[in-house]
Amino acid sequence: MIKIDKMKNEFKKHGGVLKTSELKELGFSSRQINKLLEEGMISRIKYGFYELTDYIPKEEVIIARLFPKAVIFLESAMMHYRYTDRIPLAWQIAVDRYSKTTQYDIDYPLIEPYYLKSKFIDIGIDTIQVDGVEVRIYDRDRTICDVLRYENKLEIEVFTNAIKRYIKDPKKNVRNLFEYAKVFNIKNKVQTYIGVWL
Repeated sequence: MIKIDKMKNEFKKHGGVLKTSELKELGFSSRQINKLLEEGMISRIKYGFYELTDYIPKEEVIIARLFPKAVIFLESAMMHYRYTDRIPLAWQIAVDRYSKTTQYDIDYPLIEPYYLKSKFIDIGIDTIQVDGVEVRIYDRDRTICDVLRYENKLEIEVFTNAIKRYIKDPKKNVRNLFEYAKVFNIKNKVQTYIGVWL
């Protein structure tokens, strides 16, 4: 019983998601893990990852645990900063263009990977804590650069709302915005849409 309590605590410490290796470190053999699955105490999220049946992990925690290098991106990041009121149909995540595409085929949560060049992945990453788990997300200024870069993928209303809200956001960092814009080669676009209001 003590072992089960310890396991439950460990799950909660990791936002509700544990890997096979972490269960084994707690002293559970493969046979015991299968027994926990059969008894319905834990369920498999995907190969090598489990959740407690009576503790629903937040979706962004599952993403961070399954894909530690992925970054919450575009509309999903916009939602976090309240730059949009629309909940995207799937979590948009930025991943390395050379990562294996099949690993992102999961039933839950729904994710939409964007495959970026390595040099663009690490620009403007921020980390937020969700239930004790570090989740990687692009900061406000990088997110607005992405809004400008992917303008044709966004509905006009979503696009203009994001720009307006960013301009009013006291936490924006205009210096960062122009630094990122230089790297992404969208300085003119930033000047046109945002520069005029600053």
